[in-house]
Amino acid sequence: MRRSALLTSLTTATVAAVLAGATPASAINTYNAQPAPERTEVGAMLALWDRDGDGVSETIDWYCSGTMVDRNTFLTAAHCTTDWPDGVRFYVSLDQDVQGALDKAKAEGLSPAEIAAEVGVEGTEHTSPDYPGNSVDAHDIAVIEFSDSQAAELAGRWPFTPAALPTAGLFDALGPRGLDATTWQVMGYGTEEALNGPGGQAHPGGGVRMKAELGFDALNKTWLRLAMNESRGYGGACYGDSGGPNFATVDGKLVLAGTTITGDTPCYATNVAYRVDTPSARGFLGDFVDLP
Repeated sequence: MRRSALLTSLTTATVAAVLAGATPASAINTYNAQPAPERTEVGAMLALWDRDGDGVSETIDWYCSGTMVDRNTFLTAAHCTTDWPDGVRFYVSLDQDVQGALDKAKAEGLSPAEIAAEVGVEGTEHTSPDYPGNSVDAHDIAVIEFSDSQAAELAGRWPFTPAALPTAGLFDALGPRGLDATTWQVMGYGTEEALNGPGGQAHPGGGVRMKAELGFDALNKTWLRLAMNESRGYGGACYGDSGGPNFATVDGKLVLAGTTITGDTPCYATNVAYRVDTPSARGFLGDFVDLP
């Protein structure tokens, strides 16, 4: 089941209050979207954890998306790395089809720990100490950091070029006309938009890296709101895309504008991203990466 009950519970009341009924985003819609094999810096976050509380980590699955922002730093959302049981271990895969890799490893009869090592590379999480923050700034930002040997393994398995981070206040400086004229893209491994069935709505699919173009909606102090409307030729994020990148093309260069945090419940209308050009986001990231 790609829409994890655990992932849903990780969204805080403060974020929900800001976004009025929104839920955590986790996947790319089927409409106006396509695979993104070329975006090798975009990956999936996996967790190895003890689901039944017996002291043995028997569950390995992917839960969020994210982006490599330098050779050893994977940027994701704080709600992806918090509220886990003690002993959880985090892994990152930059595979195009993470679900396929998991299915293959499980079919081979590997143990959960062996599956985790087969599918991803383990790292250490660092979550913003200010999370969950408040309605103005939720501080919903985290990284998974890799040692030199882990970073070498990651690059050896999936060669990538890290995403370009924005300069301070870049999107404020663009102004309304510049923001409207900018091309925006969201990427991630999340599920599909809501489908109605006999048991109610379901969000199928997920686990494959996808991309979709969005339209500009609004810029707030720490939030970037992007339109996903199918009728306007846009796609967007859904469950499982949390922590994944929202890119802007600025002066012909793809720049990481923000990370997917939430959106509307059925994943049809709005993607809300946490900006990474703000003082608070840069204050956190500056401890892990060289900022432009």
